[in-house]
Amino acid sequence: MSDDFSDSTSGVLDDDLAAGLGTATYDELIALGRSLYEQSLVRREHEEITDPRGNSIGWLLDTRTPMLDGASFRRVGAVLAERLAARGVEQVAGFGFGAYALVCSVLSATDNPHFRGGFIREKRKPYGRRRLVEGPLDRERPVVLLDDILNSGRSALNGVRLLRSDGFDVEGVMTLFSFTWSGGRGRLQQESLWVDSLLDLNLREQPIH
Repeated sequence: MSDDFSDSTSGVLDDDLAAGLGTATYDELIALGRSLYEQSLVRREHEEITDPRGNSIGWLLDTRTPMLDGASFRRVGAVLAERLAARGVEQVAGFGFGAYALVCSVLSATDNPHFRGGFIREKRKPYGRRRLVEGPLDRERPVVLLDDILNSGRSALNGVRLLRSDGFDVEGVMTLFSFTWSGGRGRLQQESLWVDSLLDLNLREQPIH
């Protein structure tokens, strides 16, 4: 596997995201992206890893490793919260295991604004409160979907559609990493969603996600 960070960091300072940088400098964002990438990277020479069909693969990114480390959790939450606040967003939701720590990191980052969070189920719970979306989200206010990695965009689109089916107004998707070759950003934009990624990755071998 090889990577090119000179090409991979273009998403950090897109023109339409300049207002969302907050107090973090360009160099600080690059350093954070590199740190997350290095902590997430798992190679087959370190442990056996497979794709969903059970075939051996060379590497993958596991963002749960840095996001369940206290220091990275706090740094990521602060950056994401600033960028969300710059867009006027105060509600976030996560779909899938990789997104749960992201939601919690934003909720813990600041009280200005006071964020609300939610978790999306694949199917409505058949008993109890019978909810599809857990948490105190307000249907009268916009929601942003948080995801760890944007590859094909299909998982994010599923989360967006579940939110919308439950009466929520979803206006964007925010991720840690976006793989530039797979068309996920375009698929989301076709659904009238903005997309913001902390780091765009341009790698020569496609990872599994």
